[in-house]
Amino acid sequence: MNTLLRSAVLLAVSAGLLGAPSAAALPDHPHEGALAARPGLPQPLRVPAPHEAVEFFWYDCSHSARLEEPLERWAARHTGEVTLRRIPAIWTGGPDERVQTAHARLYYTLERLGAVDRLQRQVFTAVHSEHADLTTEDLAAAWAAAQGLDEGGFRAAYRSAEVDRSVAAVPGLFARYAVDELPTVVVDGRYRAAPSRAGGVEGMPAELDRLIEQP
Repeated sequence: MNTLLRSAVLLAVSAGLLGAPSAAALPDHPHEGALAARPGLPQPLRVPAPHEAVEFFWYDCSHSARLEEPLERWAARHTGEVTLRRIPAIWTGGPDERVQTAHARLYYTLERLGAVDRLQRQVFTAVHSEHADLTTEDLAAAWAAAQGLDEGGFRAAYRSAEVDRSVAAVPGLFARYAVDELPTVVVDGRYRAAPSRAGGVEGMPAELDRLIEQP
């Protein structure tokens, strides 16, 4: 997310336009009822494309990991037509809140450094295939340095006020969008795709194609 877009989201949170975090622990596995138009969701912010797709994900979610490559291909097919944003999961009060918060900080650090496009799939690989623990600054910085990032710059971004604000905003965004399954992709602030109603992760790109055609 670019600085102006993220600032607009954070201003909406601070102004009370986005709801308070849910205290319920919600599952990351597929279940019924996760694809529907939801009235009252935040309308998409002004973006440089006709459509906006917002992916809610978690690095330690196997379904999110399986979606990453197909979602990247889908977004590439719709370059100029769809702006893809990502929001990392933090479900306040859930058993994975600590790990989710650490992974969200890693994501926003990479975003601040302009490294998300290059390293997003590598983070999933590190977590799922290499069983890497990236939940502390030292561990995350060592991993980032191994990927060719400047360790000092990574640490500065990791501790930055901008990353602090981005991480703090996440639970409110999840509650406001009523995300109850990972991954979930919300299209134009109105429609959502998730594995349970798209026939699995593999069916989500086709479902997203359908949703961006909605009036």
